[in-house]
Amino acid sequence: MAVPRKGLVHLYKNKGWDRLTAFEHTPSSTSTPSQNLLIFIGGLFDGLLTVPYTSIISDALPPSWTLAEVRLSSSYTGWGTVSLQKDASELSDCISYFRGIKTGKIVLMGNSTGCQDIIEYLTGAGHENRPSIEGGIIQAPVSDREALVMMMDPDLYRNSCLAAQKMVDEGNGEEILPKKETGNVFPAPCTAKRWLSLASPNHDGDDDFFSSDLSDEQLGKTFGRLKKRSPLCVLISDKDEHVPKSVNKKGLFERWMGIVKRGEGIVDEVHSGVVHGASHNLGKDGEEIVGELVRRVLGFLEGLPEKESMNKHGDEKL
Repeated sequence: MAVPRKGLVHLYKNKGWDRLTAFEHTPSSTSTPSQNLLIFIGGLFDGLLTVPYTSIISDALPPSWTLAEVRLSSSYTGWGTVSLQKDASELSDCISYFRGIKTGKIVLMGNSTGCQDIIEYLTGAGHENRPSIEGGIIQAPVSDREALVMMMDPDLYRNSCLAAQKMVDEGNGEEILPKKETGNVFPAPCTAKRWLSLASPNHDGDDDFFSSDLSDEQLGKTFGRLKKRSPLCVLISDKDEHVPKSVNKKGLFERWMGIVKRGEGIVDEVHSGVVHGASHNLGKDGEEIVGELVRRVLGFLEGLPEKESMNKHGDEKL
């Protein structure tokens, strides 16, 4: 049974139809507001408190840190009608809001599709103009395409992509893909464009960052564009149920690290890696496995360099 959590609800965006909030867990051990913030982003269908380890990490953080779970337009069943680019824009709003009330470090942590959001935030179009962050943690970065191929009947998968592509070609990419085309594999409305972003068999989907069959050139446009100012911690779940068993997780991690090192990015290789025994979101894992995840997260945060001098927008002064 879920345990109620105390916290602060922040309305970080209230403009037009966009009314978005973040829930900041408040520790009971101190009355002094912390100035460092870990912003957590869930995956498909996730929302507040739906990833089980967030409360555990929150309780383990030192007094100088708190954890806030961000609610995006894509939270819960909203993911199928938006995009990673919209997520990144809303994360910019969230970070800008917290920069206005906190003076310390801000780190993003994502589970599943939250990992794509972080890579998009740091490397996608327009990333140069987004508020800077002191680091990113990606936990359970998985390929939606490879997961769907594993889940779906081959004919259904192929036909769903053909139907979605036809809608996009006809200028109807923002329309909802009929459930009959997908077998309702995901019980949520999904546009033809977002379906191809997740599932395109051409390996060119906007969400396709972590597939094991991507080329070095493709990985160079994500991992290869990371910057030194935002170190990354990569945590791959050893027993991730959404990753084909044929995928060599250690080998995939090492390949990603090679791409990062050829670019300008930094990965915390001490705390990154494959988390032994961990499932996708650690929901059914024992205390030892969850504790290992928490240890790695805390180690990464502790090892971050001192915060650079920032201007009022949260950007590094030159």
